[in-house]
Amino acid sequence: MSSLPLSDNFDNKVTLKKGDYLFCPGDINTNLYYIVNGCVQLYILDQAEERIIRFGYKGSYICALDSLLTQLPTIYYLQAIRQTEVLISPKENTALLLQDMEGMKQLLLQFQEREIDLLTEAPIDRYKRVLQRSPLLFQEVPQKYIATYLRMTPETLSRLKKLDLNQDL
Repeated sequence: MSSLPLSDNFDNKVTLKKGDYLFCPGDINTNLYYIVNGCVQLYILDQAEERIIRFGYKGSYICALDSLLTQLPTIYYLQAIRQTEVLISPKENTALLLQDMEGMKQLLLQFQEREIDLLTEAPIDRYKRVLQRSPLLFQEVPQKYIATYLRMTPETLSRLKKLDLNQDL
């Protein structure tokens, strides 16, 4: 979902500084967020280690899907990884937006793609899947966060990017 938001459905604009959170585990958060500019990460903590589930960057939507669907507390953190402007659609407006099955389908497909990424064993395959699906990610998100998302070190990601460039020659 990367088209412009319907302005009637987004009634609040927030500017986040790097490190600010929109929500944390335990919050009931049923808002839908549209990233005007900047970048956020959606993650969980696993034995004190961040496991990045998704990124939101210019032109994308992001939410606590678990809380949105169940009205229960989320398990996710949503944190700005650089200064970010966000439009917020509250629960009432989000429900209207998501009645359009296309909107819900897009959110669910994004989570399904991430699940496949997590189950893919070979680092090169994870890298290629994400590069093909979201080339803008590599322009919008710092490499250290992408490496964490792909479950590899920044050095491994750097080597894979060089390999990929050499194969294109």
